[in-house]
Amino acid sequence: MQSLCAPPLHFPATAPRRRRILKTVARSARAELREDNDPLIQSAIHSASLRLGETNRTEPLFIDPYAACFLPPSTNKKPNIHKHQQQQHYCLATKFIDDKLLHTAKRIDGLKQVVLFTDGMDTRPYRLNWPSSTMIFDVSPQKVFDIASGKLQGVGARLPKGCMFFHLPVESGDIEQCLRSKGFSGNRPSIWAMQGLPLGSQSSFEAILSAVSSLAMNESYLIGELPIDIIDQSDLEKWMEKLFMSNGFKVQIVSYEEISVSLGVVLHSRGNHDKIMFIAQQLRFSDDQMEKWRQEFERVEEDGDEQGFEEL
Repeated sequence: MQSLCAPPLHFPATAPRRRRILKTVARSARAELREDNDPLIQSAIHSASLRLGETNRTEPLFIDPYAACFLPPSTNKKPNIHKHQQQQHYCLATKFIDDKLLHTAKRIDGLKQVVLFTDGMDTRPYRLNWPSSTMIFDVSPQKVFDIASGKLQGVGARLPKGCMFFHLPVESGDIEQCLRSKGFSGNRPSIWAMQGLPLGSQSSFEAILSAVSSLAMNESYLIGELPIDIIDQSDLEKWMEKLFMSNGFKVQIVSYEEISVSLGVVLHSRGNHDKIMFIAQQLRFSDDQMEKWRQEFERVEEDGDEQGFEEL
């Protein structure tokens, strides 16, 4: 006899799927809300929009093929004339840092170490043509990096062949320990860059500079932009020279006008910048170098004690 019961609707199977869809939508909505309200995320997105604006120019200083993935779909991706001045300064600094990083990295033999202090949405690890065997360390806010890495993965961003990438949350506080735990060595050459890293105070920058000083092998370079509004000093250049020298660095202030001239770019606004560009070279030895030489000296002394002084 044919059953008069209607066939089962299998709600138990579809309900979990519906709940998963609803949870996914809810997570997406929360993520969008978090991006809208978080100043760190908004600042990083703003920088990405400046890079995209430069990419869209007829003769760009550089091309960032990934900047668009960070912007909300409703964002106007054409350059905004009202932020042209800010965009020009930012892009000049970006080009300057790009060129110095690649030029230095390509001169280093063997394994190269590049440390980037960023806002979490820096695309340099993917858009620059790094030499093989380059270790890239990104120090940035964890929440911004998590969002950025997901979007970069979604558009197929890949590291150059033979390169390695490591992220370190700036919230960890102990940059030295974090870098060492990821394989950084003060006995190998390194180059450091700072652009976009949210610095809350003068002391936070001083702490970072101290950490770089301990880790950077002699003749290593630190390049970047320093926000002026966090510095409580009447003579900024004199303060920077003293601070860097006390950490073993010889520093040179680089003006945006100087960069624009070297690149053949007409700078539309001069002076009154909110950041100061610099390039610094490490003159002293890293802690790892000093420790290595201490161990070598002790070994030589021990060998001398064992052999005696019969030849004398």
